[in-house]
Amino acid sequence: MRVLVTGGAGFVGSHLSELLLARGHEVTVLDLAPDLKVRHLKDTPGFRMIRESVLNRDILEGLVSWADVVYHLAAVVGVEHYVGDPYQVLTVNINGTQDVLAAAFRHGRKVVFASTSEVYGRNSAVPFDEDSDRVLGSTRIDRWCYATSKAAAEHLCFAFGRMGLPVVVLRYFNVYGPRLDRMDRGRVITIFMGQLLRGEPLTVIGDGSQTRAFTYVDDAVRATIEAGLRPEAVGQAINVGSDEEVSIRDLASRMVRIAGSSSPVVFVPKEAVYDRGYEDIPRRVPALMRMHELLGVRAEIPLDEGLGRTIEWFKRQ
Repeated sequence: MRVLVTGGAGFVGSHLSELLLARGHEVTVLDLAPDLKVRHLKDTPGFRMIRESVLNRDILEGLVSWADVVYHLAAVVGVEHYVGDPYQVLTVNINGTQDVLAAAFRHGRKVVFASTSEVYGRNSAVPFDEDSDRVLGSTRIDRWCYATSKAAAEHLCFAFGRMGLPVVVLRYFNVYGPRLDRMDRGRVITIFMGQLLRGEPLTVIGDGSQTRAFTYVDDAVRATIEAGLRPEAVGQAINVGSDEEVSIRDLASRMVRIAGSSSPVVFVPKEAVYDRGYEDIPRRVPALMRMHELLGVRAEIPLDEGLGRTIEWFKRQ
């Protein structure tokens, strides 16, 4: 296939591009980000990168017309953006998705849209199945702009689907692994990683009882590729994740143990880390029947193994 990956120079996108190439497909990456995560692919036959915004409609139109399938991962991601630049989050995540879908509709191309577990918000009914209610806070709280932008983009996907566009929505649950975003920013694993490798205390927010189901990137990417191949996935929203639920304080302890570090784990109040624009979620765990049955994929990498691989990669950097 000829595959367009928007946001393909990012964390998940770089792994997706790598596996697509390994399977013999042609891959074009459209991304404004530097090519650091895909630089090792530049001499691979069938690979090219276009450094441009997904909001550039002329470039987007040509690339979508060239492709057989579009994996749309381009987005503004990260807690620092949710509470720091909500306008950019909303603009790129909603308008960029609409432009991708409109171009794909004109050319009859299948779209796989990368959404997020954040769309479920603070719903307390866990595990989240794909038809669970969305429970969000006030629109005055910027923390919810990312979840809102992805949910609006999902509505656009399903609206275009009703008009005949083949589209699949994937909701990722805490994907991690090598080439994760730089240390000390955004995700809990990268924040812990920076502290761990400097020998500093790992700072757990609150009492650390909040839980997550972390998904190793190889498992997420296998599911993503299948979403573009399997006709039974069309028109569906599908959780992509693991059923291994872990508390944040346990995650910190595991990382210290796996790294062989002497860093202590300390607890800090939320107010010491985030301003009033952020609200944490007690539990975020997926129901995985659709991933297993529609995509034929199960998470294979246990958390300890995935953390070990990730820690070793960051040490080498």
